[in-house]
Amino acid sequence: MDFVQRTIDLARRNVAEGGRPFATVIVKDGEILAESANQVAQTSDPTAHAEILAVREACTRLGTEHLVGATVYVLAHPCPMCLGSLYYCSPDEVVFLTTRDAYEPHYVDDRKYFELDTFYGEFAKDWRERRLPMRHEPREDAVDVYRLWQERNGGERRVAGAPTAA
Repeated sequence: MDFVQRTIDLARRNVAEGGRPFATVIVKDGEILAESANQVAQTSDPTAHAEILAVREACTRLGTEHLVGATVYVLAHPCPMCLGSLYYCSPDEVVFLTTRDAYEPHYVDDRKYFELDTFYGEFAKDWRERRLPMRHEPREDAVDVYRLWQERNGGERRVAGAPTAA
């Protein structure tokens, strides 16, 4: 099966049905594990991006939060939210089929605090300097939740079985 073409076809069908022009196909061992088109317009859920939905489905099917051994095909270079989820689930590879520069003459999805042109720089700023108003209210009880987690996990700080860099 041509997974690249499958990704394009899912996105094209989503646009024809009134959705947004994004799709994801996740493949493992030569078979489609999960796939989804962007469902934000249909569900009014700003997290219903194709990558997020497909990652959820794939991980549920596998019974793990890790996609080691999988290839993820996406129509466009992932947005920061989706990129974060892809880093977190550790697929072997992400294949994107177009860039923002290529599709920008036809589609822009900038928001009040979010523009793709500036987001990575915005994200790198100290939280006090970001456009999105943020406030830190330190509470020791909040840290206690993490202490409890560590105690319940035999003193370990890391999630068991999570792929690590080294």
